[in-house]
Amino acid sequence: MVATLSFIDGKSVASAEVYDNIDPSSGRSLGPVGRGGADEVDRAVRAAQRASRSWCAIAPVDRARLLTRVADALERDQERLAVLESQDTGKPLSQARADAAIAARYFRFYGHAIDTYYGQTIPLSKDLHAYTRREPLGVTGHILAWNYPMQLFSRAVAPAVATGNCAVIKPADETPRTAVAFAELALEAGLPPGVLNVVTGIGAEAGAALSAHPGVDHIGFVGSTTTGSVVAHAAAERVAPVTLELGGKSPQIVFPDADLLRATEFIAKAILQNAGQTCSAGSRLLVHDSVHDELVERVIQCFGRVTIGPGLEDKDLGPLISRKQQHRVETFIDENTKGRILCGGTAPHVGGGCYFAPTVIDDVDPASAIAQEEIFGPVITVNTFRDEDEAIRLANGTRYALLAAVWTTDISLAHRMAADLQAGQVYVNTYGAGGGVELPFGGFKKSGYGREKGYEALDTFTTTKTVVVDLT
Repeated sequence: MVATLSFIDGKSVASAEVYDNIDPSSGRSLGPVGRGGADEVDRAVRAAQRASRSWCAIAPVDRARLLTRVADALERDQERLAVLESQDTGKPLSQARADAAIAARYFRFYGHAIDTYYGQTIPLSKDLHAYTRREPLGVTGHILAWNYPMQLFSRAVAPAVATGNCAVIKPADETPRTAVAFAELALEAGLPPGVLNVVTGIGAEAGAALSAHPGVDHIGFVGSTTTGSVVAHAAAERVAPVTLELGGKSPQIVFPDADLLRATEFIAKAILQNAGQTCSAGSRLLVHDSVHDELVERVIQCFGRVTIGPGLEDKDLGPLISRKQQHRVETFIDENTKGRILCGGTAPHVGGGCYFAPTVIDDVDPASAIAQEEIFGPVITVNTFRDEDEAIRLANGTRYALLAAVWTTDISLAHRMAADLQAGQVYVNTYGAGGGVELPFGGFKKSGYGREKGYEALDTFTTTKTVVVDLT
């Protein structure tokens, strides 16, 4: 088996120790992974600092050309990357292919966007010429989650590099291979050594070292709220800006005039995708009591048709990321369910993998842990409401506020709900947007702060310099 090693300054770098990369579909090892730590992180940050001196001086048009070449390379190798992703995460191969395509699109989008990213001229008086410059921060650190390795890499790194920063990436322990492959392809596409550096390893070691390194000028983290708080604290110690994309408990709010057939399709997909291991998963179904029975029965029937199996077999539902995560979901339901399990609630035995059946839990206590905390599995909790005000209270009744969806044909109601919902994104009669590369993404409350995706991400990785010139 080929070892997965850190990639620093354009070269593979071995670590003194390794650990096994486990395929969640089978429980077998995919090969050893270098267990990088503080030494590798320091080496990567220094390489990024050296590279940034020339990279930030490259004209935006030339950076744009290189980013689009990276996109070309990712598209060319889409199938190989999708297979790596499916093996690492267990997600169905078709979902991994979509992730690879979206990852390439991030590099192409920001390659094009940087051409139109300007400062401003500010009219003060005829004797004073005032303008702003958007300048890169320097070295950006990125600690990625394991649920969407390719998408998370590209959505963080592409805008950072486009604006003239150099990056150090710490992929998740469980899913390191595509991050290393991306860095290798970027070098092949023409990015100078040191612009993209990847340190493989354990989060508590390499991730902690990256978040605390004094040479990192901005840190981005995707993961749990608890760990995000630790990362933010480490950055605060050295007054470094942070972008956090944390947990979610996103509601699907269904009014009686909704198209129930269409709503069912999206409700099921929003919790089955990636086995529910998505921060933006639609894990809470809030349905008007007049259509509750019909909609819940439709969802249960949809779940009953779901096929389950290894990622490379491209079934509807793959495994959870690890045995640890499978046990967490099982324990969460066993110990916290205050409601009626209408389907699922079990871990089927499929080829030694870490699977969990699609689950619907009805009539939950809105204050209970299962209705309040992120489960990160294919589990939907159900509550009913009688009017718009109650729907808002239930939807806003958790500490998370990442996404929400409203299902109604009443356009006035839809806009009122969108205004009153606490969420970074609100969808009406749909859920998600094909990767949403163009759409600013981030949360309120305990779902984090800062925005990724879209044009707004360019502001995240730059700082504003104001220049005033006396013309007299």
